[in-house]
Amino acid sequence: MSYEERLQHVSVLGAAGKMGSGILLLTAVEMADISLKPENKGKAFVLNAIDVSDEALAGVIKYLKAQVLKLAEKKVVALRKVYAGRADLIDNDEIIGQYIFDVISLVRTSTRLESAYDSHLVFEAIKEELEIKTSLFSKISDNNPHEPWFFTNTSSIPITRLDEGAGLKGRIIGFHFYNPPAVQKLVEIIRAKHTLPELEAFAQQYAKNLRKVVVPSHDVAGFIGNGHFMRDILYAAAEVERLGKDFSYVEGVYAMNKISQEYLVRPMGIFQLIDYVGVDVCSFILSVMDHHLKEETLHCPLLDRLLALGVKGGQFSDGSQKDGALKYEKGRPVAIFNPATKAYVAISEIQPTVDEKLGPMPVAPPWKSVVGSKSKDQVLTGYFNQLKVATSLGAVLARAYVIQSAAIGRQLVNSGVAMSENDVNTVLLTGFFHAYGPINNYLG
Repeated sequence: MSYEERLQHVSVLGAAGKMGSGILLLTAVEMADISLKPENKGKAFVLNAIDVSDEALAGVIKYLKAQVLKLAEKKVVALRKVYAGRADLIDNDEIIGQYIFDVISLVRTSTRLESAYDSHLVFEAIKEELEIKTSLFSKISDNNPHEPWFFTNTSSIPITRLDEGAGLKGRIIGFHFYNPPAVQKLVEIIRAKHTLPELEAFAQQYAKNLRKVVVPSHDVAGFIGNGHFMRDILYAAAEVERLGKDFSYVEGVYAMNKISQEYLVRPMGIFQLIDYVGVDVCSFILSVMDHHLKEETLHCPLLDRLLALGVKGGQFSDGSQKDGALKYEKGRPVAIFNPATKAYVAISEIQPTVDEKLGPMPVAPPWKSVVGSKSKDQVLTGYFNQLKVATSLGAVLARAYVIQSAAIGRQLVNSGVAMSENDVNTVLLTGFFHAYGPINNYLG
């Protein structure tokens, strides 16, 4: 079966979710572009959007229309060539409207798993639970005569466990999009022990057509991205506890969030990133990794405390940030949750005291000014040269954090998760928008 034939009938499980809707959008556009080629005129292309809620699926159609409109406006010149034979399409608005119609017309919404029983390819972006995933895969595989291929978006569960649990005999691959899939350039591709070579070749072609940056990862729980991020969380949480002699809990969280963002020149602090992903999601990923990685303990009591009090973070349906470890106003952190009092403490109340304890901060370049700069390496070298010799508590904590981040990255290579240091750096640069990779020479 050719690449284009494989994409004639596709299903997305969890299509109304944050990740699933993005996967649905990318796949719908890729399928539509293929269907509009002259040689494919008259061929049927079907994309099943499968989820548990009719209301959520209605919302995802609205999302698709809005996003396809934006895409069509950006490539209207190319679309003029696509629709060159259509005398009825004259101005740009007509061409854009037709393209939106052609993309959306491929999509069939359904709350029934049976819709996937005729698909050649199935994307999965559902809850991170092994049993649920393997159960759905097994049902589809057992009832689908086409021996479909499965792309799982899991960010933590070993692909071989999914393959063996569902009895797929190599018809599965890890294709880990980063959030949001339509914007993020990075994809981690993870082969199971018996993943079919032709399936991997298809995955590479699909990623290339989507203009994604591909980083391969070995099939170890958490892979590269969460392998680093989860251990980063554990380090920051341990530092908050260690600082407890001189800092209150709230002060410690503020200090480590500031250090991990401003001192390390990252787009957001570690606790803000935890909230973005979701306190509950981070805790669950840690539990999955802990279950599969017997040689180390991956557990975070700090996250347990927050979850026990109903503090979860995450986003609302419109993409705005929910309160979590931090409280937000217009997307910016303004307070920190104190488990002892079950209330948020305004950052403005503790900031002067903590900043004084951290001491003078080297003049750090703002992340936004660095990340896309052609002179990034020169700027960062100058900043880290200051950080090397600074004696303030904040500088000492920041140096330790940078060194630990590099150690985590090297651990991923040495333990056989990542294939190279460059792959680790690419994941953090591309998937997490860091200004520099964790394995670097800035501190010598």
